[in-house]
Amino acid sequence: MKTFISNDSLEWEVVDDKVRRKVLSHDPSLMLVKVEFQAGALGQIHQHEHVQISYVESGVFEIEINAQKQILRKGDSFHVPSNVLHGALCIENGILIDAFSPMRTDFLT
Repeated sequence: MKTFISNDSLEWEVVDDKVRRKVLSHDPSLMLVKVEFQAGALGQIHQHEHVQISYVESGVFEIEINAQKQILRKGDSFHVPSNVLHGALCIENGILIDAFSPMRTDFLT
């Protein structure tokens, strides 16, 4: 595990034709992920055991958490408790910075 991480040293993982991500860092208790979305990308409604906190680095997103929707822009953030249904629609190209606790082993290749 690295102490300092250079964004340029990390490769993008293609999730689908409109979404790609970089796992920035992780240990068993915490994971930080950078996710880039193109307009129209849809993060389907889903749930997971991990607590998630996300920061909108850029773009505009419609975020749905527990059947409530809100438009979020650069500088906004949201919190998803464990096992709560949530999803996202990218309205304008953007980047989310996601923190998960514990780490998401399904994101490791």
